[in-house]
Amino acid sequence: MTIIHSVHRQSVHVRIKGDLDLKTADALRESLDQLIDRYRDKDLVLDLEDVAFMDSSGLGVILGRYRRLAQQGRRLRLEGVRPAVKVVLELAGIDSIMSISDSADGRPTAPQPQS
Repeated sequence: MTIIHSVHRQSVHVRIKGDLDLKTADALRESLDQLIDRYRDKDLVLDLEDVAFMDSSGLGVILGRYRRLAQQGRRLRLEGVRPAVKVVLELAGIDSIMSISDSADGRPTAPQPQS
């Protein structure tokens, strides 16, 4: 797994490349916690465009960081989520507590229905 981060005005963007599973969860948790501690005034955006698989360990890392940020009045957003990973997130109910988008720029990839 590769983790690349960049700092923007109000958020730290973290691009994750590779699977989020039992083998990678601890390393991801440590990296994200370091970024959360280092940039105490910024929200966190996880770009999952290059994540094809996520298991319960990956879900645990995301939920743990969500809780930690929420206690500090900060937000966690997921972007670039592939359909297979999105299904896992939705089954776990994560879509009800944080923003999840299909594209890395935060906008849905599918056209929005017009009213």
